[in-house]
Amino acid sequence: MSGAFKLIQCSGRTTLFRSTAALRAFSSTSSSSSSTTTATPSEGHKSDIKKSVFISQSHDIFTNLALEDWIYKNFDFTNHHVLMLWANDPCVVIGRHQNPFTETNVSKLVESGITLARRNSGGGAVTMIVYNLNIITRALFREWNIKADLNERDDIVIGGKKVMEKRRRGEIRWHQLIRGLKFQISGTAAKLGHNAYHHCTLLVNANKLHLGESLAKEELKYVSKATASVRSQIKNLCDVNKTVNVPQLLSAVGYEFLRTSATELVDGGHSQTMKQQGFQLINPTEKWFPGITEIRDMYASWDWCLGKTPRFEVEKEIQIKADNNDLKMTLKVEVDKGLMTNIELVLPTGEKAPIVTGLQNKPYDEASLHGIINALKLVPTENVKEAINGL
Repeated sequence: MSGAFKLIQCSGRTTLFRSTAALRAFSSTSSSSSSTTTATPSEGHKSDIKKSVFISQSHDIFTNLALEDWIYKNFDFTNHHVLMLWANDPCVVIGRHQNPFTETNVSKLVESGITLARRNSGGGAVTMIVYNLNIITRALFREWNIKADLNERDDIVIGGKKVMEKRRRGEIRWHQLIRGLKFQISGTAAKLGHNAYHHCTLLVNANKLHLGESLAKEELKYVSKATASVRSQIKNLCDVNKTVNVPQLLSAVGYEFLRTSATELVDGGHSQTMKQQGFQLINPTEKWFPGITEIRDMYASWDWCLGKTPRFEVEKEIQIKADNNDLKMTLKVEVDKGLMTNIELVLPTGEKAPIVTGLQNKPYDEASLHGIINALKLVPTENVKEAINGL
């Protein structure tokens, strides 16, 4: 890529920005590499690898996921490594193979105006994960003296207040501090194919109340083979250092990426940074990235977000009044591709009674489930007895 640099002052240092003309050249030339398999550079060519930091100007999660997907499919990373950064509007992003109903409270997300999205990557690890994440931990320490490290799942974690105070007083050593780190500020995932990418999140100043409510699931029994998340305590970076903000964080992490070599965590300083392609502001539009609108529409569709949910069952114990007794029964709903394919009531005798409802083969959500439960509670006692005696 060629083009004039734009210089701006950010976080106390000059940051390099390429011109938009150079960036448009990227979008028009990189599409020809869509069928190219990414090769591993030889030792002699590692020094020829250039690095760029792309900063998306969109805050829409579906647009940014589409941009990530577009670059993954169309860009040749053989001699050009890319760090892409963006800041989303409030959202919860689940993995490709996860069940949103076991990970979140979907109804509460809708109520709170928080977007639910499904990314195209699953869990797992690639060899670049530790390298990539250590760039972030180094940036946090260099800019804000925030000490962070990786846990056994390659999530970025920081210590509690008491642990950090002990470290400052010299009461514990660094290796002891690492064992005391317990608050997660980042999650991580990867995708491998003809290309590869590794991505992670950073909690800067999220509304933890809304986030907690959105991730608090209802008391339902889910039977699912979908990939489950590991629950962790979380903390915002601004809780550790109030001066942390998103623009400076993007600059600090990007600068740390540019100042290291392509394949090793070796600090090359300012001279290494000047060899790179710098920061580039990305406008993820159809004009720059042909076909991105269609990809964005796919990510935002019900078929992708909820219809891709692996098959699962949900059970809820309910009580129905019969004479002077409360009969305990279990409502069982089978869901396939996001649709309620079978709805039945497990009676006290253990027998199963199918439920005839207009919700059959309709999309599953918590509201529909509660609608069925409330309707069952209104069933006359005589009907319940007939159902039990008739089996």
